[in-house]
Amino acid sequence: MATLKMQVTFLGTGTSQGVPLIACDCEVCSSIDLKNKRLRTSLMIEVAGMVFVFDTGPDFRQQMLRENVKRLDGVIFTHEHKDHVAGLDDVRAFNYILNQKVDVYATERVELALKREFHYIFSEEQYPGIPQINLHKIGNEPFSVKGVDFQPIQVMHYKLPVLGFRVGDFTYITDASEIPTIEKEKIRGSKVVVLNALRKEKHISHFTLDEAVTLMTELAPEKGYLIHISHQLGTHEEVSKDLPSFIELAYDGLKINLS
Repeated sequence: MATLKMQVTFLGTGTSQGVPLIACDCEVCSSIDLKNKRLRTSLMIEVAGMVFVFDTGPDFRQQMLRENVKRLDGVIFTHEHKDHVAGLDDVRAFNYILNQKVDVYATERVELALKREFHYIFSEEQYPGIPQINLHKIGNEPFSVKGVDFQPIQVMHYKLPVLGFRVGDFTYITDASEIPTIEKEKIRGSKVVVLNALRKEKHISHFTLDEAVTLMTELAPEKGYLIHISHQLGTHEEVSKDLPSFIELAYDGLKINLS
């Protein structure tokens, strides 16, 4: 894939409950280190003068305000779990500011889930002030948005198919416990790979830290970042000490540039 100049912002790097976890007094949840404060996982890329966000979790509004985002050219959904779609209603702020609908890209299964969860958006009777979106159906085939090419990568989140995406030399994978061999080939050659690493103990639907590191080593990007992190993984500082030199724990607000 062609090299693209882009900025990547980690909007959130936490698991479905975020970090700190409600009512938890563990070392991670009690930490004052801001790198241990993790909103639900989401990512933003700025490329070719456009802004795209992968997933709108429950913290979408907070993430947009924190990063002072002024435009939104598209929302691209990885899958339909609540921690990845719950903030869709808040795209209506961009409807008002930009005076246009927001383009949303989703598989047929995710589209059906959005229509259940946000039925009022798709109702024949349009209530004033509801989000205005253009829904675009995607699958596991490449698609282009205003000249920017996206390569879907289908991974498995236990038994649920989830899409990761490659844009130029950047690959983003969240909520995976398995990546089929044929899909790994789409990732190879990426300069930067982002991959989920929930915790150290085995989990039914997410890579563990060791599994993520092993896979990252196999894929051999120049740089790897780990996301979708739970409080069970450990503190950012302690876990970082044991990682290979080319792999880092991502944290909320981290920005990286590719060129």
